[in-house]
Order: sequence, then C-alpha cells, then structure tokens
Amino acid sequence: MPWIVSAHFLDACRSHSSWLLLFCVHSLSPQTRLPCRKSFISRSSPGLLNIRAVQENGGPRRLVDIIRLVPDISRNYFRSPSRRALFGGISLLGGFYVAQTISLSFGALGVNDVIAAVICVLLTEYVTRFYYSRPKVTFPIALLNNFKMGFTYGLFIDAFKLAS
Repeated sequence: MPWIVSAHFLDACRSHSSWLLLFCVHSLSPQTRLPCRKSFISRSSPGLLNIRAVQENGGPRRLVDIIRLVPDISRNYFRSPSRRALFGGISLLGGFYVAQTISLSFGALGVNDVIAAVICVLLTEYVTRFYYSRPKVTFPIALLNNFKMGFTYGLFIDAFKLAS
C-alpha cells in the first residue's frame, strides 16, 4: 500500500518556512489521498545547512537518525582553526565570568566561603587531572581546559583586587 497524506496537512506544512515535518498515514478517505513525497529539505537557511530527511530505502527519517548526524556535523563545523580559536576564547571568558560570579556572590554574603573555595579547588584539580591523563586531547576536552584556565585567572584577579 503506498504512503498517503492529507492534502490539508501538506498545504499547512508548505505555508511554513521552517523545517517541514511529514506524518504519513494509511487510512484517509479517498478524496484526500496524495502520494507522499520522498524527501524534504529545509528552506529556512538556503546554502548554509541542508539536511535531507530521507532514509536510504526512501522512507521518512526517524528523529534518532537525525540526532546521530549531529556529531559529524559538529566535527566538520569545528575543523576551521578560526572557529576553534573563537570557541576557545569564549570558553576562556566563560570561565572568567563564572569565577567572578562565584567570588562576588559568596564574598558578598560571607556565608560558606570555605566550602565554595574547596569546591572550586576540587573542580580545578579534577579538570587538570582529567586533561593531562588523556593520551589524545580532543576539542571538547581542550574547551574544558580553557574554561578551567579562565576560571583560575578570574579567581586570581579577584584575589588581587581584594588584596589591594
């Protein structure tokens, strides 16, 4: 039995410029039957990234299959040295921001300062051990190390501010 689709549903899907989702059903009335299209491409970002939602056998692609493509897409996205440097800098500044936020909030309250300091030191030491125990450093691990460096730098800067 061929896949069929409601004409009203297809018209509703075509009116949107975002991802097209297609739900194929079997038992609609004969006047609303249309042949199901075999592939759909996103029209929201022409030329940037097109994901064809079809399987090799021509059936609709499952969500799990699309999720399995994400690591390959991100690996290809981060091949550019400029993108790696950009996200490395964002990670470094993110660590600096988190350190300043933790220092400000616990320092202003004056409660649980020692516990916060112990947690910060344990986190930093764990990330250092995790980073240097790997035989090969991958990009996400390098981003984690950049975050740790920014975090440590932020805590040092805040300590110098308090000492002056």
